[in-house]
Amino acid sequence: MSPSTPRRDGSRLWPRTVRGRSAAAAALAMALVLAGGGGWLYVILRANLLDNANGRTELAAREVAAMADAGPLPSLLPAPRPGVDVVLVLDPRGKVVATSRPSAEPLARAFAALRPEPGEDATSKIVCCSRAMGKERGDVVVVRATPVPGEERYVYALTVLNDVDDATHAIALGLLGGAPPLIALAAAIAWAVTGMALRPVTAIRTELAAVTASELDRRVPDPAGGDEVAALARTVNATLDRLEQAVARQRQFVADASHELRNPVAAVRSQLEVALAAAARPDHRAGDGTACRNDCRADRATDRPTSGAVECPTSSAVRAALADTVRLQHVAADLLLLARLDARLPTGNGEPVDLALLAAEEAARRPATRVPLTVTAVAPAPMRGRTGQLERLVANLVDNALRHASAQVEVSVFLDGTAGQAVLEVADDGPGIAADQRERVFERFVRLDAARDRESGGSGLGLAIAREIAHAHGGSLVVASGGGGARLVARFPLPDGPVGQQPERRPGSL
Repeated sequence: MSPSTPRRDGSRLWPRTVRGRSAAAAALAMALVLAGGGGWLYVILRANLLDNANGRTELAAREVAAMADAGPLPSLLPAPRPGVDVVLVLDPRGKVVATSRPSAEPLARAFAALRPEPGEDATSKIVCCSRAMGKERGDVVVVRATPVPGEERYVYALTVLNDVDDATHAIALGLLGGAPPLIALAAAIAWAVTGMALRPVTAIRTELAAVTASELDRRVPDPAGGDEVAALARTVNATLDRLEQAVARQRQFVADASHELRNPVAAVRSQLEVALAAAARPDHRAGDGTACRNDCRADRATDRPTSGAVECPTSSAVRAALADTVRLQHVAADLLLLARLDARLPTGNGEPVDLALLAAEEAARRPATRVPLTVTAVAPAPMRGRTGQLERLVANLVDNALRHASAQVEVSVFLDGTAGQAVLEVADDGPGIAADQRERVFERFVRLDAARDRESGGSGLGLAIAREIAHAHGGSLVVASGGGGARLVARFPLPDGPVGQQPERRPGSL
């Protein structure tokens, strides 16, 4: 059997849940107990009834044998003791000497072969299905009598076992009839008791499932007592404490590192900008007061500095260093913002914000873009939030669209009156995002194949920051299907929930 081949055994019939397995185990145990106990009870009771019947039968036979030993017997014997049906006396040839029932010859012929062994005075046998007994079962006891003087006599006593059979049959029916309810009762009790025992586990599982990276302060309920479930709850809470502390240390490290990088990076940027601006001036001088030459082409041709001047820094190298510094500054700022968003600090209800106005202002700040940028908003889209973060969300989405668009970028803002949401859509006509990559693009430092160039692509944090901002405002950000390129849709709850009929524009369906 290969590892990929599923096992075909009886495990599929076994319940998957703990409650189901406990109920099934209790039912199986009850069935085994009833089978073993019921069988033992049936055998013991039947043996006891047979012993009692055999004892009465033998006692009746010995009473008649004592009469035979004392003297001649009448041909018609008195009725035997209660419970014994027939008593008859035969001579060694099998002839009836005396009987308690007339016309006992058929019984005599059926019992004549039953005699005590030599050296014994009595024996017994269970006779079944004899024609002389009407196809009934009976217990026959024969006792040897030796009258003085005279020949031996054999006293036979018969007890029909109908009462014994009826009693054992009733017991068997009672056990068989009572087994299913008892098994069901055991299963129900096990189901209920296991459910009560697992109720804290369900609460622990539910609360543990609600623990996310943004809600690490949640703890599972700690049930009272010192059982295994309480120990599990305390262990889980201790683990969550350590996890929260580790994540807090990590976030604090990222925030501290980003914060500490801002000042030196800003200083380096300022120095590079000053150096680049100074190098462009004709009267720029070096540190020793010597005038710098700006005719770099002549210098490259002669490969020697002109007398009375020193060579100036190469403008392209300064510009490249400045660009890298700006990029590093942006990455540090993004990391710091992500650390603050991860901390999920309470921000209150925020301030009134018009999402449509934010989109229009973002477009106004970009008068000359690589491809046309259009904003469509037929009505205001009011919401509450932090203006700075929402501006960053819009800017990141627009930056991403402009980076990948071929001919145009469309920004649409409208109200979804049914869901009570303000919707922001940013669509481009670029290569789009594959269906299996639509969640991966929101991971941090992730670039798809078309955006792996670090010079032209982003840092891989823009969409991650945008989604975190959307989540921080109770909204969502997804890559929607439809359209020729990529379409990112952000949704935010309206301040007062669902609104009435509002003008809407829906470029595509989610």
